[in-house]
This record gives sequence, structure tokens and C-alpha cells, in this order.
Amino acid sequence: MSDAVAEPKRGGSEPQQATAGLHVVATPIGNLGDISARAVETLRSADIIACEDSRVTGKLLKAYDITTKTKPYHDHNADAVRPWLIKQIQQGKSVALVSDAGTPLVSDPGYKLVRAAIDSDLPVTALPGPMAAVTALVLSGLPTDRFLFAGFLPTKAAARRSTLTDLAAVPATLIFYESARRLGASLGDMAAILGPRQAAVARELTKLFEQVVRGSLVALQERYAENRPKGEIVIVVAPPGAEAETVSEAALEAMLREALAAHSLRDAAAAVAAATGQPRRRIYEIALRLRDA
Repeated sequence: MSDAVAEPKRGGSEPQQATAGLHVVATPIGNLGDISARAVETLRSADIIACEDSRVTGKLLKAYDITTKTKPYHDHNADAVRPWLIKQIQQGKSVALVSDAGTPLVSDPGYKLVRAAIDSDLPVTALPGPMAAVTALVLSGLPTDRFLFAGFLPTKAAARRSTLTDLAAVPATLIFYESARRLGASLGDMAAILGPRQAAVARELTKLFEQVVRGSLVALQERYAENRPKGEIVIVVAPPGAEAETVSEAALEAMLREALAAHSLRDAAAAVAAATGQPRRRIYEIALRLRDA
């Protein structure tokens, strides 16, 4: 791979026409201001924009005064539309592929289109940009040196637990997409299979009501068991062994003082252990010391 970097276009230069081929274009996951100048230029100059939902993509195109015609390309019509898109590229046209939000090919049918273009020896390029999985990972506070994106878990409980069992030993931070309706059930299965690992639930990323809730899987499951949040959701789970990460004694003491004000010593220790993923014995000993003092 060459180390050469394309020079950015200078102000005042004419817009560059998208070249013939497939252009995989990342779009905002919430905040429309997150789209790149290069992405706008490509969408504006492409011959066709292949999109999941023309109504969703239409809002983005309207915001940037882009009039390029769109062609729906989604799970239900992909097999029929894909050969047509490939034919357009073979005829010298430029096709920009977008998803409803974020980077195409992540939980959408774009992979098969890229594969078909490669198999047909057609040019493929990517315009990088927003991705909910990576954004959530960055905000989670969990290890980022190695991570695995696992997409959406199965909807059925048995299949979901089987998938989590397969992933339990993976030495990496795990990232999942999940619906608000299944969030509580999925967190419960994660707590049962993966143990008291630290995790984060991120929703509405880059939007006005962005929220990231961090804690152990047990604590998060308790929080969302009955409380169903709104919005797009990403779950990030620490790798195996990270549940024993050190939490400062001062922080534990502060949490225990608050818990002891409302609960018995045993219940307070159990609650703090669940919330932090720390060994119960350690938490109980600190709670005893605080009580005696």
C-alpha cells in the first residue's frame, strides 16, 4: 500500500466529478454536521445514490441541497437491484452507496454489493466517517486496544445465550447493537453468561439527548429491566478479566456511605459489588470498616 496522501482540494477549485465505480459513503449517525466535505461532494456529483430508505436519505440530501437521484437498496430488494447497480457501473456511471446512518456494510446489505463489484473487477472506494459502534466504544471508557463488533444479537433467548456463550472467551471489548424493546432481556443474558463485567449503554449518539450509562452488567440490567429507553442503542462490554479492574478505595467508600444510608450492611455491600464488578469480599470488608469507624 502506498504512503501517498491525496492533497485536499483548495478553496475556489471546481467540484470534482465522482469517478465511475462504487463509492461507499459514510453519513451522520445523528448530527447532520458530521458529514465530511468529501462525502457531500461525492453525493452531489454521483450518478446514482443507492440507499436503504429514500425518505431517510432524502432529509440529508435536502439539508445539503443534493439533487442526485436515489435508488432504494435494502434487504428486501437487494438480490434484484444489485445486478442493476453493477450494470450501471459497468456502463461508466458512479454509484454512491449510503446506509440510513453511519458507515455502510455495518448491519446492512452493502457487503454483497461491494463483493459483487470486486468480483466484476470494478473500482471500489470508501469515504470514511461516523460509525455508532466506534463512537460508543470511545465514550464507554472501556479498553479500546482490541474490540469485536458483534452486531445485533439473536431475538430468541436461547439463541442469544448461545451466541453470548461463544463470545464469552473472546479477549476483546465486545460491541453490540440492540433495540430498546430487547435491551433489558439482552443485558440480563449478558450478566448471566458474561458475569459482572463493566459495560456501557449508549443511546442517541451525537444527538441532542445523547446518553451513556456505565456500570456492571448486573447494575445495567437492573436499571433497564423495566425502564425501556428510546433511541438507537449500542452496548459495549469489557473483555474477560476486566471485571476485576481496580476501583479506588476512596471511590468505593463514597459509594458505600451512600448505600449504607439506605440499606443494611449486607445489602449495601451487595449493591456496590454488583455496580462495580468488584469482589464481594473486598466490598464487605470495606463496609465493615466504615461501620466500625
